[in-house]
Amino acid sequence: MRNSAVFVPHFHWDREWYEPFQVFRHRLVTALDTVLETAEADPDFRFTVDGQMAAIEDYLEMRPENRARVSALVSEGRLAIGPWLILLDEFLCSGETIVRNLQLGWAAAQELGGAMSIGYLPDMFGHIAQMPQILARAGIGHAALWRGVPGSVAGHAFRWRAPDGSEVRTEFLFDGYDNGLDVLLVPDRIRRALREYAQMTAERWGGDPVLAMAGTDHNAPDPHLAAWLRQASSAERAITVATLEEYIREHVRDEVSEVVTGELRSHVRGNILPGVLSVRLGLKQRMAVAERTIDHAERMNALWTRRDDAPFLALAWHKIIESTAHDSVVGSGTDETCDQVAARLAEAAQTARAVRDAALAEPAARVPGDGFLVANPLPWERTALVEVDVMVPREESALVSTAADGSTHPVQLISQAPTVLSDERLDASQLERVLRRIHRRELFGRLIDHYDIAPGSLVFHLAEAPAGPFDLLTLRREVAAAAAAHPGEWRVRTLTEARATALVPVDVPAGGLTSFRVTAGGRSGVPATAHLAPATATADTVANGLVKVAVADDGTLDMTGADGTVLSGVGRLVDGGDRGDSYNYAPPARDVLVSEPTKITVRLLESGPLRSRMLVTRVYDWPAALSHDRDLRSGHTVQTPVDTLVEVRAGEPFVRLSTSFLNQSADHRLRLHVPLPQPVDTSASAGQFAVTGRGLTAEGGWGEFPIPTFPASSFVSAGPATVLLDHTGEYELVDGGRALAITLLRAIGSISVNIHPLRDEPAASEIAAPGAQDLGMRIESRFAIVPSAAGWQGANAVALAEEFRNDALVARGTAPSTGPLPPATSGIRVDGRDVHVSSIRRVTDDARGTGTEVRLAAMSDTASNVGITGGFTEATTVDLLGRPVSRPEPVRGRLDLVLGPWEIRTVVLR
Repeated sequence: MRNSAVFVPHFHWDREWYEPFQVFRHRLVTALDTVLETAEADPDFRFTVDGQMAAIEDYLEMRPENRARVSALVSEGRLAIGPWLILLDEFLCSGETIVRNLQLGWAAAQELGGAMSIGYLPDMFGHIAQMPQILARAGIGHAALWRGVPGSVAGHAFRWRAPDGSEVRTEFLFDGYDNGLDVLLVPDRIRRALREYAQMTAERWGGDPVLAMAGTDHNAPDPHLAAWLRQASSAERAITVATLEEYIREHVRDEVSEVVTGELRSHVRGNILPGVLSVRLGLKQRMAVAERTIDHAERMNALWTRRDDAPFLALAWHKIIESTAHDSVVGSGTDETCDQVAARLAEAAQTARAVRDAALAEPAARVPGDGFLVANPLPWERTALVEVDVMVPREESALVSTAADGSTHPVQLISQAPTVLSDERLDASQLERVLRRIHRRELFGRLIDHYDIAPGSLVFHLAEAPAGPFDLLTLRREVAAAAAAHPGEWRVRTLTEARATALVPVDVPAGGLTSFRVTAGGRSGVPATAHLAPATATADTVANGLVKVAVADDGTLDMTGADGTVLSGVGRLVDGGDRGDSYNYAPPARDVLVSEPTKITVRLLESGPLRSRMLVTRVYDWPAALSHDRDLRSGHTVQTPVDTLVEVRAGEPFVRLSTSFLNQSADHRLRLHVPLPQPVDTSASAGQFAVTGRGLTAEGGWGEFPIPTFPASSFVSAGPATVLLDHTGEYELVDGGRALAITLLRAIGSISVNIHPLRDEPAASEIAAPGAQDLGMRIESRFAIVPSAAGWQGANAVALAEEFRNDALVARGTAPSTGPLPPATSGIRVDGRDVHVSSIRRVTDDARGTGTEVRLAAMSDTASNVGITGGFTEATTVDLLGRPVSRPEPVRGRLDLVLGPWEIRTVVLR
């Protein structure tokens, strides 16, 4: 074995990148045509299709007649496909999306003869901590990858261990996924080149054969490859052609002793290109919206309707997963490519939204038209604040909301709509033109309740829920007769009932539904609710009894938490130049940092009792771009106002922040700082089924400076500051651990640059990407700050992050306006601290019928006691591919489980 080599013919196929998808697909079809022809002509030939089924699906969509040919080669073990649907960026999507990626890829490969049971991850920009557990819980015991492996690994394989203790044997492609190509440069000298390569890397291989990955990006191997290798094979060094799975399962024998635990983000053996976390902010936000919308759609579809919308959900998931490709959501493609990714994510969100709204329409049909339905997507009860459009009574009295059980809450009005929508004077001969505005009953987006006709006067009265019938033909006849009887000038007015946008607190059950209506009653100034302290405000402070925020003289924020923790100077904005590219940030050598505003204004917007808000506007003079010398920012500056919306809500132990500005500058990076009371040397961020701790530095050693910017998905915590996040982005501990910096924008103009001060070699061709400057775009970011000396666990950040990200869903009732409200109804309830529920969805099994699948992740280094409650009598624990593992026994609609530290567990309830 020691004096042998195994060549793995393959290609790496970026589905879209410096060319859009359809251009690359045209090349893909040509390449796979060549692969099939080569394999059928030479029985020794093997081919590994990059670990992703998308390449096969894209091919067969153009070559459906070749499906049987592909299936035959897969069944013979000569064409390795799957297990993924797409080669994803692991950090820029949710853990649930990674699971669905594996499920869809595995299922598609099984239909063609079977999936390669190797977690092949050749070109991802680092790897998440929980990937070994995801693979192991799908029955996959091996992985193969390149980037991110720490310098401690000396061999060609290691045991990769997840936080829960799961392990997979991992083949380390230490020379990249194209290490065999140099050996093949001169076909008649392969034997000598292979001997020299084996000698150079002998310490890596031990007693195992050399693995030569014979392939690269977007090219099929030469059809003569197998013949060349047969000729080069000798008694001195036998050469075998194999798939990657054959190499790992049939040719390696050495015991693997080296263990690596957790995420792989080392720069020591390959570039991990961390700048992709923060470039093209819009793609990261669209991914978060699409994932959140389909999660809500699946939960509502599973719990509140019998509609079979599985095809729509499958379509939405496919589009989301396609967009997770490691050159897609990362934003490292051309403007054309990124526009298509954005459109695909928008389509996914729209498709999911349609499923969600259709599911809610059924229970909404049982709510009177003057009421509202509220659905809670989270599996625990909560008091949610919802915004609704309500009628304002003529008399002086406060509004209250009333639930089905008779409980009431005061309502906070936050804006009022005009009651006169139009007031026109026109000749009687023009009245018909006014009637053409009416579509059946709709006018100005509302419905005609009734109308008044008098000599020279026509008045329409609109309502959201009309009381009586309306006949457009009768109206036409009456107006025509009145116009004939009274020629000359008419006054036509359109009036609507006095309406306002109201903020309403709603007690909604776990995963459940409730309803309410808003009516006049009570007096103004009553407390927010019986169990929540009210939100209050002064000219420059907002508070709610749990947190308090005051605006400092420089426009930053001083926050005080419930335990007395004080964070001062929160929200300091630091803008600097960026001469890098989509892959890596690079500061100009003579950078100019701008952190002091030239003007500050504070305006109180709302003063409670349910929500208090103030708007802090800071004006900055930012350089317009880099100068001709890219190591210097331009002397020309652009005056840029940045709005920061500061908000506290009754009952919430965190401060909501939203920043917004019109970007008029190029080549810069903007970060928001959260100063810490004391320096820290560690941080922790929540991502894909784990909370990962990190230090102040990153491991370097290759051709890329190890800048310690790290990914965070749902929250990041350092010392007494925890920041809840709306979407995945990057953060860094700066100033020696004295502040947490969150990147709001990185604006650059090229996919890659050839000369980069923090990277030795280009990451791609130097192709312009002007859209990545985000010029003329309004840049908006949303997050929340939790001041707590107890850190993220003591602050219950896992649950708070879910509440911050997932608003309650509201639908207007569609039943007749009179009648009682339906009682509140619970759905699936999950009890357990630091437990993340990543999915609740309907599943169907041919043998056992329909059930509700619940996926849990223990986000803690200690065991978690979890209780699931709902209308079920059976439970089945399944693996991540849905295969039964065990059958725990529920008791009276409750299933109690003990999850190990960081364990992912999936159960199906029936």
